[in-house]
Amino acid sequence: MVIFARLDRLLPLALLVLCSTAVATAQGTRTVQAAQLAAILQNTAAPAKNHRARGGVTVVEYFDYNCPVCRALDPELRKYLAADPKVQLVRKNWTIFGDGSVYAAYAAFAAAHQGQYRAAHEALIGSSKDLDTKADVLSVLKGAGLDPAKIDSDVTLHAKEYAARLARVKDEAAALGLHGTPGLIVGDQLVVSGRTDYARLQSLVAAARAKQ
Repeated sequence: MVIFARLDRLLPLALLVLCSTAVATAQGTRTVQAAQLAAILQNTAAPAKNHRARGGVTVVEYFDYNCPVCRALDPELRKYLAADPKVQLVRKNWTIFGDGSVYAAYAAFAAAHQGQYRAAHEALIGSSKDLDTKADVLSVLKGAGLDPAKIDSDVTLHAKEYAARLARVKDEAAALGLHGTPGLIVGDQLVVSGRTDYARLQSLVAAARAKQ
């Protein structure tokens, strides 16, 4: 798994080392222990309820709105979810690309409070430009029909809550040993590879179902 960093960002040296390879090489999967997985699924605003139901598989995605690989993965995920109604997606904002990514995550949380998460998420993850500042984020959301003033007001009001939410996800990613976005757990398998497309998702979900 590889973090794709832009040269105009000031990232820690360790992160820059991880960015040295342009394309990740698939390395398979490894099992997430049951207790760890249960804690991960409980630490979400919308806990997964079907991951133990027969045929039901939960996919957990660790992503950053500024990650280009995450942006490429999102339509593949949405396409797969539309085709397989027994798969549930739990999104985790792991903000590794700086302050713009943090504000984008906060704004998505705020939009969820207002019943507009889907519109906000699709606008942010589908952005063709970097979200380096609050102004960048609000501009994208305004273009998607959301009210920037209401979003920013909500962010200000709930900033501590949102910061704590991101901190918990950061701890999860560290405990999983993730080194970059996107990170996926399909069933109980942590995907330790780079790019994941529709066919790869189909294979991973089938393997998860075979274990039920």
